[in-house]
Amino acid sequence: MKAQDIAPQELPSSYKWIALSNTTLGMLMATLNGSSVLIALPAIFRGIQLNPLDTANFSYLLWMLMGYLLVTAVLVVTVGRIGDMYGRVKMYNLGFAIFTVSSIALSLTWSTGAAGALELIGFRMVQAVGGALLMANSAAILTDAFPANERGMAMGVNQIAGLAGSFIGLILGGLLAAVNWRWVFLINVPVGIFGTIWAYAKLLELGERHPERIDWIGNITFAAGLTAVLVGITYGIKPYGTSMMGWGSPFVLWMIGVGIALLVVFILIERVVKQPMFNLQLFSIRAFTAGNLAGLLSAIGRGGLQFMLIIWLQGIWLPIHGYSFAQTPLWAGIYMVPLTIGFIIAGPISGFLADRYGARPFATGGMVLAAATFGLLMMLPADFAYPVFAAVLFLNGIAFGLFSAPNTTGIMNSVPARNRGAASGMRATFQNTGMPLSIGVFFSLMIVGLSQTVPKTMFTGLTSHGVPAALAAQLSHVPPVAYLFAAFLGYNPLGTLLGKQVLGSLSPANAHALVSRAFFPHLISVPFQHGLVVVLTFSVVMCLVAALASWLRGGRYVYEEHGKA
Repeated sequence: MKAQDIAPQELPSSYKWIALSNTTLGMLMATLNGSSVLIALPAIFRGIQLNPLDTANFSYLLWMLMGYLLVTAVLVVTVGRIGDMYGRVKMYNLGFAIFTVSSIALSLTWSTGAAGALELIGFRMVQAVGGALLMANSAAILTDAFPANERGMAMGVNQIAGLAGSFIGLILGGLLAAVNWRWVFLINVPVGIFGTIWAYAKLLELGERHPERIDWIGNITFAAGLTAVLVGITYGIKPYGTSMMGWGSPFVLWMIGVGIALLVVFILIERVVKQPMFNLQLFSIRAFTAGNLAGLLSAIGRGGLQFMLIIWLQGIWLPIHGYSFAQTPLWAGIYMVPLTIGFIIAGPISGFLADRYGARPFATGGMVLAAATFGLLMMLPADFAYPVFAAVLFLNGIAFGLFSAPNTTGIMNSVPARNRGAASGMRATFQNTGMPLSIGVFFSLMIVGLSQTVPKTMFTGLTSHGVPAALAAQLSHVPPVAYLFAAFLGYNPLGTLLGKQVLGSLSPANAHALVSRAFFPHLISVPFQHGLVVVLTFSVVMCLVAALASWLRGGRYVYEEHGKA
């Protein structure tokens, strides 16, 4: 009997666990890779002999951070739709193989300087194609394999792996980068080879397949429009001329404007084309629409949080508590573990309960709790007591664990079987689009907050330690993104900004004080706290609106193929 001819009720009971374990491995690999690269960026750039803090190299740094997110956001709907047409398992297996091969290519990057950076960015984008294939089809494969009353539990386990991987990657990336930056990519290879062979050997094509024409015009318009918007947002946080940010840049405004126009054209195309890429009829299902809106708002509310927490720990708290800037990337990952623990505890429990009571109470309650935790983070001083900080992170993990699996299950349960690949891709698109949007918004709001208070604080601090007034004035107006990224990458910001020549012209006592572990953190702590309040207020608003959207989904709903619910 061919795999595609097997009905779910004819499967051995063990198959659903095979599907769950393999898709969980795929999610773990994809998310672990993303965060391990994030934390290993200083070692990677040193390895290819490129200074990430040089303004000429800033674009390479942005694309290393955002390129992967952009490609996955653009592709997940398309590959989910193709999965509906030609087989979800086939597309998922291909994703595993592409991800593995591109990991090998990344570890073998041969060039240095700008050429090496371009090679890494290019291979990361190829890797993102594999990641998109995995993400777009994994939820659909689980929905096919599990009965409706067990899908929440399955989604909970799968998404735990996703979030756990993102935080395990922070620790693993720091450890591997200390040995050799190439190991950050090589670690994926044995997992990828095993997962690829296992997927090809064991996963079965259960979903309905409906060969149709690919909506090329819709695909191209959507990809171009979303790419333009996300590129514009990415460059919006880059300094432009004398401005701290690039939101006034003609390039940024043009990219965002053209992108929005193309997305409007895309919606018009999808309304008239016979076999659309983006099935707009699914939005007539209230549970589908409300779940995706809640997912988008949730991603916007929390997407930039990891960056802000890392900067808070690496730029302020860890140096104040005796850690060298070079050690801070690894320890930031370790000190954020309570967030992962909270998610691991809440994820499967909320998924299991959602199978019985529906998604609404857990997803809505999770967003309300998330808003409360962001409010608690606002109340903490920059030099907080770690047990209190850890408790708030733990509650934040609980909050998003309560939300994630029930929301995904509610979305996937609400659609017909033939549309599960497209629905999974659409869900992933909203989530993946929310991440770069969030990063752009978070950094922009933080930069606005810092710009109001940093210049005076930094000028006073520098001149009091012998830096000439003219140079101090110049440095005090350095775009905040420069020292934010310095702290994020584990560099001593003032040591980088002042340079050896300036430090050599000062008295030993003043030079030592300026580059000490405590000087910059104390200098920036009050301005950072001001910016953090602005950022977290935005997160609170996003989470509360997401809670409202989640509540509007209605009670428990599972689509039945003959129109009965």
